Parts: sequence; structure tokens; C-alpha cells
Amino acid sequence: MNIGFVGLGKLGLPVAYAMGSRGHRVLGWDESAEARAEAEARRLPPGEHAPEGLVQGSDVSVAPLEEVVREAEIVFLAVQTPHEPALDGATRLPDHRSDFDYSYLAAAARSIAATAGAQGVSPTLAVISTVLPGTMEREVAPLLPDGMALAYNPFFTAMGTTIADFLAPEFVLIGVADEVGDADLARFYRTVHDRPLFTTDVRTAELTKLAYNTFIGQKIVFANTMMEIAHKVGGNVDDLTGALALASERIVSPRYLRGGMGDGGPCHPRDNIALSWLSERLDLSHDIFGDIMEAREHQAEWLADLIAERADGRPVVVLGKAFKPESHLTAGSPATLLAAILEERGIAFDHHDAHVDGAGPPIDERPPSLFFVATGHREYQEASFPPGSVVLDPWGCIADQAGVEVVRIGRP
Repeated sequence: MNIGFVGLGKLGLPVAYAMGSRGHRVLGWDESAEARAEAEARRLPPGEHAPEGLVQGSDVSVAPLEEVVREAEIVFLAVQTPHEPALDGATRLPDHRSDFDYSYLAAAARSIAATAGAQGVSPTLAVISTVLPGTMEREVAPLLPDGMALAYNPFFTAMGTTIADFLAPEFVLIGVADEVGDADLARFYRTVHDRPLFTTDVRTAELTKLAYNTFIGQKIVFANTMMEIAHKVGGNVDDLTGALALASERIVSPRYLRGGMGDGGPCHPRDNIALSWLSERLDLSHDIFGDIMEAREHQAEWLADLIAERADGRPVVVLGKAFKPESHLTAGSPATLLAAILEERGIAFDHHDAHVDGAGPPIDERPPSLFFVATGHREYQEASFPPGSVVLDPWGCIADQAGVEVVRIGRP
């Protein structure tokens, strides 16, 4: 099929390569000259990975928007719907809430619609961007010319593994208002993989994307609550979650059910905040999404309490700024939130991340310190700590070391 892709950023470009690797001709466009240059140079966004030869062998090229729309049977739209920085989850939760910013989405949809109308073509427009329910109907549908089908088709991918997640998803979510868009997308996805296709109306699909992301956040908050209880009563959080993970039919799957730091990244915290805003608008009986973010923040405060209690005059070193191991991305990072809380309390500390700041001084050359492992990078899991140190480890990933007190939080 001829595929158009508008938005060649950290999500769009890897997915475009994945689509082009499955025999489709993909023409892409981005308003950013820098993004277009990265695509033309066939570079993946930092931290992304692809099988050997996939990018170079993928039929993807950059073209003007007019050509992208004219040639495409489906145009995938992947532009940002950002929050203001204070609402990304990397700092304390402010008193106010807000919807996402749809200005980029509306501008891109308007350009695609105008181009399609001027050329007399009507590809299916499949929007990927994260939105609140009702956004397609309000912001996008009124812009489209007659005969142009609209679908909401968000992806369930994680930064760093975008290509693998797209090519082998748990399922594909398709929200459509007519049979044309459904048929086009079903025909396309059957050339990519054999995973289930779940089709529903557009508004339900918008809500389902957010439900998926925020449910992960709830699992993490629950696991961290159990970690705190286990730490205080002398239990083992890994045994607890290991037992619950066996109840894979009625309770949980094992993924994300592990005590550690709070949920993070560029999607989940802000999705909870957006649904918290929507809860106020809908006058729900209780705002569980605001509760999740407050619980996440309170759990970070409790970890800051442990740091203050156990430092005992030692220098404090926080290891990790990224939101997950082996990543350089700090958006929505619980490690950054923890650092902000320590700063508020006037606790002096050194904050370093091998993937964000570079190698830095070897850990074993530092003086005896209170080390807090905020991101479970391999470098920290394999590090030697100076004798006389205390290591607070919320992940349970640091092995015992001679002369070092390793406190695996919530684990005996």
C-alpha cells in the first residue's frame, strides 16, 4: 500500500520505518526541517533500536505534504499533544489541571484536509496522537472534506522499543465512524502482523488509549504501596507481587507489578493528569487519577524521608535521572521528581545519570556516601560502592557488598 506519514518525531519516524519494512511505500512529512533531515539521513531517534538492516532496507522517503496526501491510501498523523512542563509528572503536582494542547494536531489536520480537498483525493486519516475523549469529533472531523474517512488509531509503544512494539503489539486499537476507515486499516495491519484488531467507535478508542496508560500507573502505585507496607512490617514485596502475578486470569499480569520508583515517561503521568482534569469537568464521584498522581508524589516523599533518615552525615548521591533503565529520557521521570523534593527540603545531594550526563567519576572513587538508586541502569547494578556507604535500592537489584549496607527497600 501507499502510506503517508505526517509527523516524523520520536514516535512517528520509527513507526514509519517499521511500516516501510513490511513492503509498503511510505512518504513522510514533518514541519520541522531538523526532523526531515534526520529521516533523510535514516537515523533513528536517540535511544531507539531496530533489527539489523531494517532502517536501511525500509521504503521510506521524505516528500512534500502535497505528494504525501496525493499518493497515500492512508495518512497516519503522529504529532505532539503536549502539556505545559509543570504537568508532565517530573515535578510536584500543581493545583491546576488542563487538557492537552491540541494546536499542533489541529494545524496538521487542517493542512492535510486542505491539501486533500484541493487535490480531490480522500485517503483515510488515521490519528495516532494521545487525546481526551471527544477530541476527534471537536478538533479534527469538522476540518475534513466530504468523503474523507477519519480513524483514531493510537499505538501502544514504549520509547526505545517503538519498532518492536509496533511490529508485535498486544493488539491494535481502531476507532472509526464508518466502514471505509475500518476496512483500510484492517487491510493494512494484516500485512504487518497477525495480532488482534479491536474496532470500536472513535470516542471509546480515545478513552481506551488513556485507560491503558493510566491503568499501568495504577499498577505501579499499588506495587509501591505494598513495598512501603512490606518495609514497615518486615515483609518481602517481591514475594508478594510474585504471588499475585500467578493470578494471571483474575487479578493481574506480571508486567509493571514490581516495587520500585513511580511511573514515568512522556505518556503515563500526563495522561493521569489529563483525566484528573476531565474528572473535574464531569463531576465524577471521585478523582482516582489525581489520587494516583498524589500517591506517586507521596511515595517519592517517603523515599526522600528514607534518604534523610539513613544519610547520618554522609554525602547523598542520587544515581539516575532517566525514567527507565538504559534510557536517556527524563520526561515525567520519578527520579527527577525525587530530586525536586530533596531540593525543596534543603537536602544537599549530587545527582548523576550515566545515560544523561556521561560516565562521570567512578562510583567506587567517591567517599563513603548514601547512594540512592533512582534508575536501575546496568552501570549501577554492576557498580562497586565505597566501603562505609549505605545504598538505598528500591528495585532490589544491588547485590551485597563487603563493608556496604545495601537496603533493598521492602525486601528482607
